[in-house]
Amino acid sequence: MAASVLALLATGFLPILGVRFAWVTMHWMAGLLLTAAVLFHIVRALIWLEPSAMMIWPADLRAAWRATLRAVGRRTEVPKPGKYLLLQKLYHHAIALVLLTTIGTGLMMMVKVDTPFWTRDPYWLSDGAWGVIYVLHGLSALLSITLIMVHVYFAFRPEKLWQTRSMILGWITGSEYAEQHDPARWRIVPREQADARAHEKGRAHARIHEL
Repeated sequence: MAASVLALLATGFLPILGVRFAWVTMHWMAGLLLTAAVLFHIVRALIWLEPSAMMIWPADLRAAWRATLRAVGRRTEVPKPGKYLLLQKLYHHAIALVLLTTIGTGLMMMVKVDTPFWTRDPYWLSDGAWGVIYVLHGLSALLSITLIMVHVYFAFRPEKLWQTRSMILGWITGSEYAEQHDPARWRIVPREQADARAHEKGRAHARIHEL
């Protein structure tokens, strides 16, 4: 997903900066790759992961309010988060909105490009509708650059390096878990139990599909 986003940004903005190359085919192919990656992530998150971990709960808002009070000098205890901080959840929702807008408008714009699958049809929509699509596509592309800069900035901050490592290797230490997270809000289950739970959830979805 990250590679396809970077490829889209490179093929979308380098020609504007004067770098000339055959970018159109690479751009729409990277767009299809991103679409497939996002669809895979959505299915995986809804079936095998826990979507509730990314939802914003009242406890997240209360913790954010206490953190604000402490930042202005008030003495108050800030509770530890569950699996994700409120800011991480907000970032996830922001990048999801941006990428879904990029994908939706990009897929609509593909009707104006000749591909092995269809012949271009530039008159599918009116000029005004195409203008709105182009504005939304360009705006979401610019916002994605901003979000990537924010992501990279926090990934390399010294106090966040343990989180960056967890994104690469997929684990944190027991001491990091105890220090940074509330076990009551993020319960760690044994791998065997998690695998069994995921398998049972997949079987339940299969039964629903059969019905």
